[in-house]
Amino acid sequence: MNFSKYKKSIIACVLALGIGVGGGYYFFGSPVTHQTTVREQTKQNKPITDTRNTYVVQAAKESGPAVVGITTQVFQKDIFNRTIYAGEGVGSGVLIDNDGHIVTNNHVVAGAKNGEVTVSLSNGSTVTGTVIGTDAQTDLAVVKIDPPKDIQPIKIGDSDSLQVGEPAIAIGNPLGLEFKGSVTSGVISALARTIDDQGQRFPLIQTDAAINPGNSGGALLNADGELIGINSSKISKEGVEGMGFAIPINSAMTVVDSIIKNGKVVRPYIGVWAVDRQTAARNNVSYEGEGLLIVQLDANGPAAKAGLVEGDTIAQVDGKDISTLLELKEQIDAKSPGDTVLVSYTHNGKMKSTQLKLGQASSN
Repeated sequence: MNFSKYKKSIIACVLALGIGVGGGYYFFGSPVTHQTTVREQTKQNKPITDTRNTYVVQAAKESGPAVVGITTQVFQKDIFNRTIYAGEGVGSGVLIDNDGHIVTNNHVVAGAKNGEVTVSLSNGSTVTGTVIGTDAQTDLAVVKIDPPKDIQPIKIGDSDSLQVGEPAIAIGNPLGLEFKGSVTSGVISALARTIDDQGQRFPLIQTDAAINPGNSGGALLNADGELIGINSSKISKEGVEGMGFAIPINSAMTVVDSIIKNGKVVRPYIGVWAVDRQTAARNNVSYEGEGLLIVQLDANGPAAKAGLVEGDTIAQVDGKDISTLLELKEQIDAKSPGDTVLVSYTHNGKMKSTQLKLGQASSN
């Protein structure tokens, strides 16, 4: 295999690939003077019947107040390198505790001036929020506000217990704050979905509950009104409907807890850039053995220090077969910096094993 001949094109492919995120809703330029006016219907005092009081109604009442709107002022550089106001980005967030921590998507708060955003609460009031940390790899961020007296954080569910076909409820602010608190319902369409092996950090939840621009960072609930996911991306190609995606809350909370504790995400690091067989084939490269082809290494990283070189293929980590980048990331992310893992790999057609001490990487 003439590996060096194709190395640059493969690396370019790796760097170009990234999980598609959507849902932030942006207003650019001067404030719009003619906007659609949306009026809410007057609440009725008549008691709701048992037939109408469905799980969706109950979940929306219980968890809806924990879903907030997040407005981020967007600034850009002009041709004279001056910072100018370009507009506003609007997304959603979820209040997760009594201390005023809000989970949202990284792209919702990206570029916030001085790390400040405007948070619109369900009671109609607005407060200033501070972005305490972000993680572009998982598209997650945490915003902190001074907790209001009537704070109603959401109940955290268990995304590992989800079943395909069970109800799913999405709450957020599609198309901006005029439609804040919109509720849509559907089912869990699939679990452990992969959109892009190269950029995706963990498997996603797929749902047919409508998720539109502005829903990013909003809540995906189960029928008990518990938070099971953070709405993060949507396939929005022409002719494709009913395919929304959310970050499983069990995976998200690991990232969120690290941001709250450290102001950033601290994760283990092995220092390799690798591709699976399918990606290699697209670049007219084939290789022997099973696993992932190493196309580049950090010369000072753990893998290089353990003896791995470009062209080797990683077959197993701690005895578990590795065939996709997602599987490699899951195995490594389950460890901590400083831990040692057993890596089995193919070198010049021969299977070898080595102990690899994990390094440390952070989101900042």
